[in-house]
Amino acid sequence: MKQNKLVHMSFALGLVAVPTLTLAAETPAKPAVPTLGDILDASGITMSGYIDAGYNYLSTAKGSNTFRAFDTEKNSFDLHQFALTIAKQPKEGFGGLLNITAGEDAKITKSFGWDTNNLDITQGYVSYAGGPLTVIAGKFATLAGAELITSPSNPNISHSLLFTYGPYTHTGLRATYAMSDTVSFIAGINNGWDQLKDANSNKTLELGVTATPNKMFSLAATGYSGVEPRVMSASSSLPPGPQGNRTLLDLVGTINATDSLTFILNYDVASQVNATATGGKAKWNTVVGYVNYAINEQWRTSFRAESFDDKDGYRLLGDGVKRKVKDYTLTVAYMPTKSTELRVEARQDKSDQLDFTGSNGALKKEQVSYAVQALYKF
Repeated sequence: MKQNKLVHMSFALGLVAVPTLTLAAETPAKPAVPTLGDILDASGITMSGYIDAGYNYLSTAKGSNTFRAFDTEKNSFDLHQFALTIAKQPKEGFGGLLNITAGEDAKITKSFGWDTNNLDITQGYVSYAGGPLTVIAGKFATLAGAELITSPSNPNISHSLLFTYGPYTHTGLRATYAMSDTVSFIAGINNGWDQLKDANSNKTLELGVTATPNKMFSLAATGYSGVEPRVMSASSSLPPGPQGNRTLLDLVGTINATDSLTFILNYDVASQVNATATGGKAKWNTVVGYVNYAINEQWRTSFRAESFDDKDGYRLLGDGVKRKVKDYTLTVAYMPTKSTELRVEARQDKSDQLDFTGSNGALKKEQVSYAVQALYKF
């Protein structure tokens, strides 16, 4: 009996000893180090960006007029944009956004008063949101036009003439009031078209309305009016002169016919008072149509057709010659990953004047271009 008790006690002690040794051997797990994404998420700050690089070929002679601003090289690879956006925009309270763009495109989109050539603060503003009202103050993108400065947002590689010769940004104050989930009103005051520093003592008024009655259709209308210098671009042959009231009405209608097929129509009508050294009023209008079709999750295509009517020869070249320019663009895009997009494009521009110079020096009424683009979004 004593022997049996001893064996039993030894077995019991063994059971107790084993778990004790196992627990002592375990090492507590170290707390995980938070990533930059974790820190940003916790703070409500978002960070995103993209790289836009590509190749462009133009059939016209190097250095000749092309009506282009962003793709003027005859045969060249380019870094068009490197863009970074940092923002904190809560649904209630104060926030802000900073959008920096570097590359060849920054030379074009930068505002008057910004001296750095290949680097631009494309947008930089403080915001306040309270209920249906949002107010921003600083520099921000224009409301006009279906196309944007941000390359991945556009269906084509090249830009339409409507975008190229319209405003890019404004510096001032803008308020948006959401009357309902489907209708919003916008009002603002700013320095004018692409002016970080006001070119005069006058201000430009901005009014807009957006309506999305259903997921199939949306309409945006925007108007700008203010006194501006009559010389609107470095390519203009007009000498400096008097200023006058400049007005612009922009309409953008979108029809989502199916989940894969979208139609967009963009119409602009604009005018400039004191368009010549002796006065006078110049008018121009533009209409652009887009057909965007998603073949599947990786492949899509876009066709764009445009007509720009420079009724008084003021807006395109500023040479006083009336002209109508049309362009047709076909773009095919492939997305091997969600963050990468590869595009190829063919485009034809036609004018009713001998506006283009061929490689042999002869004047022509048309030009063609081909482009390849690689986008990486992060």
